[in-house]
Amino acid sequence: MNDEHYMRLALDQAREAAACGEVPIGAVVVHHPHDPATRRPLAEPRVISQGRNVREALRDPSGHAEFKALLAASEALGVWRLTGCTVYVTLEPCLMCAGLMHQARIDRCVFGAFDSKAGALGSLYQVNADERLNHRFAATGGVLQDECADVLRAFFAQRRAKGGRS
Repeated sequence: MNDEHYMRLALDQAREAAACGEVPIGAVVVHHPHDPATRRPLAEPRVISQGRNVREALRDPSGHAEFKALLAASEALGVWRLTGCTVYVTLEPCLMCAGLMHQARIDRCVFGAFDSKAGALGSLYQVNADERLNHRFAATGGVLQDECADVLRAFFAQRRAKGGRS
């Protein structure tokens, strides 16, 4: 499996969010079990959680796709340290979600569309690479960027056409 495969799963979550009237952002957490001493893989990577935006439904400001996926991943593994995990998300994480990734000690985040208004993994901030922090993680942006951006654009265009908030 490659980054595009997992991003397509995140896109499925984003489309589910849109169908529920939520901003269409989806996330998937993939666990890559490895031996801590040798860094050799112990098993094939597997999806351990998925999430989509639920802010409107739950009236919860933390109801971001990656936030929900990270909480579910922690529950699935029974730990708060998510080392060995990669988060795939359709939009560059905001400061809150990037901060949670830092706190959870993920290995990597892969995102689709860049977010010039709130992106915290390269656009506005680089939380993942800030040397002042006690954990850094890899970030790769632009995976299926056009598809991820198109889902967001279509959602907001439809909302504007209906006279809704944007």
